[in-house]
Amino acid sequence: MKRIISNRKLLVVLTLGVITVFAVGAYAAVVSVLLAQGTIPPSEPVDGGAEVRMTQITLQPGDTIPWHYHSGKVSVIIKSGTVTEDEGCGGTEVFTAGQAFEEPIPRVHQVRNTGSVQAELFVSFVTPPGQPRTVNTGGPLCGPPENKDQCKDGGWLNFNFPRSFEDQGDCVSYANNGK
Repeated sequence: MKRIISNRKLLVVLTLGVITVFAVGAYAAVVSVLLAQGTIPPSEPVDGGAEVRMTQITLQPGDTIPWHYHSGKVSVIIKSGTVTEDEGCGGTEVFTAGQAFEEPIPRVHQVRNTGSVQAELFVSFVTPPGQPRTVNTGGPLCGPPENKDQCKDGGWLNFNFPRSFEDQGDCVSYANNGK
C-alpha cells in the first residue's frame, strides 16, 4: 500500500513539473515592464506637453518585436545581450550590451534578439499626450524620405510610408514640408 501512495506522489510531482516547464516556456517571450511614467510641460521634440515613459524590455534568443514605428522620440539602451534592428527601407544594425541608439520619428523597424542569451533593453519614450508610443505596421514599410536627395534617381518609388508618391516632385515636396 505504501508503494502505491509513493507512486501517486511521484506521478503528481512529475505532472506538476511538466506543467511548470510548459508554463515557463510559454511565458518566455517578449516581456515589457513599465518602470516609470510622467508628464512634462511643453518640450522638444513634442509641441505642447509630453508623456514620458521608461520601459524595460526583455527578449529571449529568437524573440522579435514586430514591425512598428513610434509617434515620438525613443532612446534605447542595451543593458545585456545582442539585438539586431531591421529598417523598413532595408539595412540592419547590430547593437550589443553598453550601446544605445535613437529612433527617428516615424521610421518603421523591427528589433530581434539575434544572440544566444537573453537581451535586456531600457527604452525611454517621449510622445505627444494621448498618442500611442508604438504603432504596429504588420510588415516592413519604407519611409518617410529624410531629405530631397533620397527622392532623386527614382528613389521616390521606394517610399510607401506614410504614403506613396506620385512623382519625384511630390516626394521632394514631402521631404521639404513633411506633407
